[in-house]
Amino acid sequence: MRVVYREDQQQREHEVLSEEAAFADGTEGRRSSSEPDALRTDFQRDRDKILHSKSFRRLSHKTQVFLASEGDHFRTRLTHTLEVAQIARTITRALGLNEDLTEAISLGHDLGHTPFGHTGEAALAACLARHKGVAPDTSEAAALYRHNEQSVRVVERIENGGAGLNLTAEVRDGILNHTGDLQAETCEGRIVGTADRIAYVNHDIDDAIRAGILREADLPDTTHRVLGANHSARIETLVTDMVRASAETGDIAMSPEVWDAMMELRAFLFQNVYTAPSVMAEVEKAKHLLADLFDYYAAHIDEVPEDYRAISEGDDLRAVTDYIAGMTDRYATATYQRLFIPHALSY
Repeated sequence: MRVVYREDQQQREHEVLSEEAAFADGTEGRRSSSEPDALRTDFQRDRDKILHSKSFRRLSHKTQVFLASEGDHFRTRLTHTLEVAQIARTITRALGLNEDLTEAISLGHDLGHTPFGHTGEAALAACLARHKGVAPDTSEAAALYRHNEQSVRVVERIENGGAGLNLTAEVRDGILNHTGDLQAETCEGRIVGTADRIAYVNHDIDDAIRAGILREADLPDTTHRVLGANHSARIETLVTDMVRASAETGDIAMSPEVWDAMMELRAFLFQNVYTAPSVMAEVEKAKHLLADLFDYYAAHIDEVPEDYRAISEGDDLRAVTDYIAGMTDRYATATYQRLFIPHALSY
């Protein structure tokens, strides 16, 4: 049996992958130099660093959308991350790009997400705005906390007691630029950005149906016609279309018809799921909980763990933000109960 060393794998990439791929031996490198691994390429090594990090493990107890869901079948931030990785790897493999880089970016893209999903992200931004004297509900306030920027901070500064994970530039770029209208430098990073949308649009529909908020028949007829009549059909259509459109255009793309249908579904979710009364009731609770935690730790900075204070280099609000952002839903809830809900007196 022959051992396939790192150099062999790097050579194989040049023999097998498309010329548009990001090659492991062509990486822009790490911020701190390190000895190469005997068996793994740099992108494979980055994937493994993320997989073994504390922040990755905590994703299993961070909510995706349904903050007080009953049952074990609703998505968490971890299962979302794994679904993104699966979709992105399928697309990447079909296009002859670097699957290892795609997987590393996918696994790390949401490490900076707060407890309670995007609700927590907005809540932390609002807390920072209040403490910094920035007008609420403005773009300046929203910019004070963004999960993609926090994800980069996690891998660069927070993990390993402040040393970070020392990832390659390509992985860090893909993590930073996976959301909104941002564009990663590599094809692999751009695939993750679209795979993220494919994943959450489809699994949020699935979870909403499970929660009784939606029925499949409630979805727009136009999206059924273009994308398919069920969860599996939609994902197959979106993935296949992305592979074909990217191959035809030479860049990462979808056909206009399919892209528009996906964005129509996304808008439908915002109107009918993310703002549904049952969801909003839990959203308000989560906002209140995080605001109280933030104010408490800002006033009692000595109770923030010392490692977060050391990493913040004297910026107390930064230390509080890093600490709360890293909490899981259940740890944030337990901390709130410990601080604000006195135990019943026993007689």
